[in-house]
Amino acid sequence: METVLVLIIEDDTEVQGILDEALCEGGYEPALAASGEEAVTLLKGRKLPYRVLVTDINLLGRIDGWEVAKQAREIDPNFPVIYMTGAAADQWPVNGVPNSVLLTKPFAPAQLVTAISTLLNATPPIAPTN
Repeated sequence: METVLVLIIEDDTEVQGILDEALCEGGYEPALAASGEEAVTLLKGRKLPYRVLVTDINLLGRIDGWEVAKQAREIDPNFPVIYMTGAAADQWPVNGVPNSVLLTKPFAPAQLVTAISTLLNATPPIAPTN
């Protein structure tokens, strides 16, 4: 089975650990970023083939999760996006990108694994570039 690299943006190290463990157990390879700025740099650098973006909404720094997702979609219009939030769920209809999933904290780690699987199965595979 192909390794699926998931970019997680979360500034709480305790939550990072929980998500990291859940994704590893679910068969995914998590990559952690602590800020929106770091995540955008990683996405635009295209050094690694990230397949899914999992982002908290309220992040340290100037770039929030809404903006990271918009920039990810500028790179790939079909990029699967999962938002996590404890307080900003009501803003999803206005700020969220289409075909995204919102998980309200606290959620069971298995919910994240299921959301990733659902989005990946709905997204056509990305053709390799030469």
